[in-house]
Amino acid sequence: LAAALLKRGAELWNMYGPTETTIWSCCAQITDASAAPIPVGRPIGNTRCHVLDEHGQLVPRGVRGELWIGGEGVACGYHARPALTAERFITDPFPCGATAGGHPPRMYRTGDRARWRSDGQLEILGRSDFQLKLRGFRIEPGEIEAVLLAHPAVAAAVVVLREFAGDPRLVAFMVASGAEVPPAQLLAQLRKRLPEYMLPSELVWLAELP
Repeated sequence: LAAALLKRGAELWNMYGPTETTIWSCCAQITDASAAPIPVGRPIGNTRCHVLDEHGQLVPRGVRGELWIGGEGVACGYHARPALTAERFITDPFPCGATAGGHPPRMYRTGDRARWRSDGQLEILGRSDFQLKLRGFRIEPGEIEAVLLAHPAVAAAVVVLREFAGDPRLVAFMVASGAEVPPAQLLAQLRKRLPEYMLPSELVWLAELP
């Protein structure tokens, strides 16, 4: 994609950041698409990026870790979800001063694996959890599985991303607690609890989960 875009425009910029840090946190001008992965560059103004190990300690350049983002762009948390807010937003142990409004500096745990390159640019290397991304939407498969498991006919469920002729789709694999029910009945339950982009394209009964 980068190679194709370089031929079509005067400049190409790669921008990275989650919604929880106000969309953009890093950017890099891309002039060479031959080296992969394409970096996301350096933090924008009033933003700090830290690559930490499992103990919350900074790792050296070149070492993989989890990316945490601090600075003015970090949100206050999730609406009406205090447990998830406490898990993902923490007081920044590497602050550079108080944030606007006098709030303690915070960091957001992105769940993205990353490393600093020798040239000081950041590379994103995938996820450290089960979060999926489909057509621009971030999806926690556990939320879909929980709705399926709420149905008395479902004993176990796993939701994964599968490609069909290059088209990625959500697929739910299930084990019945007794008699299997039509997938349409389960889909109707999902529609009551989940937005359209989180609905599996396929619901498949299995004798047991592999």
